[in-house]
Amino acid sequence: MTSSTWPPERPIAVVGIGADGWCGLGETGRAAILGAETVFGSARQLALLPEEVTARPVTWPSPLLPALPDLLAAHRDSKICVLASGDPMFYGIGVTLAKLVGAQALRVLPQPSSAALACARLGWGLADVAVVSIVGRPPETVLPELADGRRILVLVPDDSSPALLADLLARNGFGGSSLTVLEQLGGPAERIVTGTAAEWSEPPGDPLAVVAVDCAADPAAPRLTRLPGLPDTVFGGDGQLTKAEVRALALSALAPAPGELLWDVGGGSGTIAIEWCRTHPACRAVTFERSAPRRQQIADNAVALGVPGIDIRGELLADADAALPAPDAIFLGGGLTQPGVFETCWARLRPGGRLVADAVTMESESAVVGWAAAHGGALRRIQISRAEPLGGFTAWRPHLPVTQWSVTKSAER
Repeated sequence: MTSSTWPPERPIAVVGIGADGWCGLGETGRAAILGAETVFGSARQLALLPEEVTARPVTWPSPLLPALPDLLAAHRDSKICVLASGDPMFYGIGVTLAKLVGAQALRVLPQPSSAALACARLGWGLADVAVVSIVGRPPETVLPELADGRRILVLVPDDSSPALLADLLARNGFGGSSLTVLEQLGGPAERIVTGTAAEWSEPPGDPLAVVAVDCAADPAAPRLTRLPGLPDTVFGGDGQLTKAEVRALALSALAPAPGELLWDVGGGSGTIAIEWCRTHPACRAVTFERSAPRRQQIADNAVALGVPGIDIRGELLADADAALPAPDAIFLGGGLTQPGVFETCWARLRPGGRLVADAVTMESESAVVGWAAAHGGALRRIQISRAEPLGGFTAWRPHLPVTQWSVTKSAER
């Protein structure tokens, strides 16, 4: 179903409605609801409508997304109005509908978003605040945003979320952070509760809430920023990982941009895919790792470092299915000498995409040098030494040198 198949004479009205209900709507929003023949919404939203609304109410099914196309198709000959919480285009149903039927098939009438109302109560500048939704996502999604002095608004799914967030913050070095739970914003039952993450003891309240976090890092908390090169020690597993210094150079060459997709071949502990995704919330990654125990350690590290959405697969040649979208960048950290791996990666990489390969053995280096001769790009040798104890003294301990090849695929290749 697309905008080209949706009746242009009957656009879908998407009306934002706040906790203040009918009385908070303007004339245009009320008219859209009164003129509808079918009104979709949650049970809570539909209960806000007065008796004068004669449209047939339809409560959203659960799960909603798989049922939505057929539900709309069944009512395509009806004048439809969809109720949304606040601003339909702010983590709301309006975004889903626009993808499904096209923006031209919608008439969106927004109210103030929950983020706007929360900032109005707190005196925070909305442009300076990070907004994270954990609706349908693990709470760990908040972790990459944490930084001392950072202000975050967390959109939550239910009344248990504030306690879960408080525990998450305390376990990750931000127990001194201030938490403010803002319930039923804009409605007659509005309520605000404030406490500290490490000492949070408030019972569950209203499920319609936003949690504001004023971050305060514990003195001993490690600095885990979005910049590549996190300490090796924050990654659990068997020690199979790209070291921090080499990782930072690899990510720099991969050059992630918001919304781009990475293929990480030979995932190990997941360091490259995880750091790629941490650079921006919209970055995505698929990691290929033949070892089942290592796939589990990638999953564990991804959750612990706040990017649980990484797609973790088995061996590349078995799992690089044609349905996967073409990657914007590929990191080859494993399988360099395995027949067909590079060829598969190069064929699937989109024109203009970047490929970075790290070689440690003489055999893998030979392969990389050959690919560079055929496809161009840049070669560099990376040698890292770290100061380590030697008896009662300190000495430089060299790591194995790494040959790194980085190349951009042109449209002709």
